[in-house]
Amino acid sequence: MPSAAVPSAAGSRPASGPPTAAELLDFVRRTAADRALVDSLPLDPEGRTWVRLDGPGGSEAWLIGWPPGTGTGWHDHADSFGAFATARGDLTEHALAVRLPAGGWKTLELADGLDRSRRLGAGDGRAFGRDHVHEVLNPSPDTHAVSVHAYYPPLPLIRRFSRTGPVLRLEQVERPEDWQ
Repeated sequence: MPSAAVPSAAGSRPASGPPTAAELLDFVRRTAADRALVDSLPLDPEGRTWVRLDGPGGSEAWLIGWPPGTGTGWHDHADSFGAFATARGDLTEHALAVRLPAGGWKTLELADGLDRSRRLGAGDGRAFGRDHVHEVLNPSPDTHAVSVHAYYPPLPLIRRFSRTGPVLRLEQVERPEDWQ
């Protein structure tokens, strides 16, 4: 995936301690409303693009472009909590209302009733806690979406999963050097 230089996002607060989930949500919403920044993101018709941003309080933040029909696949953010907001277009989030075991497993069978879905249009955002398992998709067949994401602490790793019905399988563990 192409990436670009690191701009400074408007509204970053001084580093006076770890940000809260509410502060991350406020940051991603304010940043998503910055038309000049959103418009500066290079968009690729084939794959997602991203630019790293200066997040509040030492958080990790990203501006991400989503071509039509693309998504993240199922994943979590390890011990980081975070927030994201849609700046342009629409995104759909599918999430699991369950905390997964930290390690020692490759396949889990999920109980009924754990699935949650939400649509996030331009200006919509959400915060999430540690151990949040989800996938984010741009369901549009013809329109790019752009979003802003922030995580604290900065992502130590991302676990990627495949899902077939109720079965969730750990497929890969990515470390920061894999995406930076």
